[in-house]
Amino acid sequence: MTILYVALDRALAVIRQHNGEWNVDLHLTESQPQCVAVDPSHPEHVYCGTFDKGLWQSSDAGDSWQHVGEGITHQQVMSVAVSPIEQVSGYGVVYVGTEPSAIYRSENQGKSWRELAALRALSSASSWSFPPRPWTSHIRWITPDPVVSGRIYAAAEAGALVRSLDGGETWEDRKPGGPFDTHTLIMHRLAPNRLYSAAGDGFMRPGNGFVRSDDGGDSWYRPDEGLAYNYLWSVAVDPANPDNIVVSASPGPQQAHNPTSAESAIYYRSGNDVWQQSQEGLPAPRGLLASVLASNEAERGVFYAANNKGIFRSPDAGASWEELSISWPTNTRLGRAQGLVVV
Repeated sequence: MTILYVALDRALAVIRQHNGEWNVDLHLTESQPQCVAVDPSHPEHVYCGTFDKGLWQSSDAGDSWQHVGEGITHQQVMSVAVSPIEQVSGYGVVYVGTEPSAIYRSENQGKSWRELAALRALSSASSWSFPPRPWTSHIRWITPDPVVSGRIYAAAEAGALVRSLDGGETWEDRKPGGPFDTHTLIMHRLAPNRLYSAAGDGFMRPGNGFVRSDDGGDSWYRPDEGLAYNYLWSVAVDPANPDNIVVSASPGPQQAHNPTSAESAIYYRSGNDVWQQSQEGLPAPRGLLASVLASNEAERGVFYAANNKGIFRSPDAGASWEELSISWPTNTRLGRAQGLVVV
């Protein structure tokens, strides 16, 4: 059974496929979900961070939720990730990023947390500033390495992409030439040391939205040919082929996130091909907020996209899409999708 966890403006949607039909349950209503993650070792363990009510955890694949977070001092949980290889008692180590910028680590399925305080001592930390709330900053994304245990990457939105080699005890500051405004960072177990960054850098400097490293983040390059929009929001990679990639992009942050000026598109590429815009089966760019993208480890060449128009699935590595026929509860407003996980 395929399950989608979708962080929406005012609820976490748990969508299950059963007998060819998609059924949805809404949880954590009246909160503001920001992010969601699943423990690869125990996929029934799910974590959801909210902007106003802290961190929540489910141990039954989303049927019920409990507030967790002893030791997390901020209620604005902006990112959550579970290591696929760093484990304690068979469960993945969990990392959480907050606003103001801080990262916490749990080794007991979220019951208790410890801040990785060395992050805040980085020399660049004082310059991190989130434009809509310039007096503060937050950790937008955390990526535990799927191959190298203890190697972690963290993105301060409009601040820096930083790296730890020891599970967050110490951190290396941003590298020259690295992305400044990473929104999503992906790694792939079949391509060790490769990083894919969907960044906002291209808004001010066209050609800098998609940023890639093949050496674990020491150096970066920008294969952007074919991208008509330069502000990138999300990226997903085919679990069976690290060269099949999709990204969501907009002309700028207002078009990506503001419903009154929404405009975005999804692009796909394979290998060294130029980016191509996905059009078949998707809504027109005007009126479309930036999609959140995901792949499913069990589905080769398949991608999913969540946006204000619905949930979409591509069976052919991003070339074409179809909307999932979901019976949403009455008066459900999709709004802006914040996070998406498919298992």
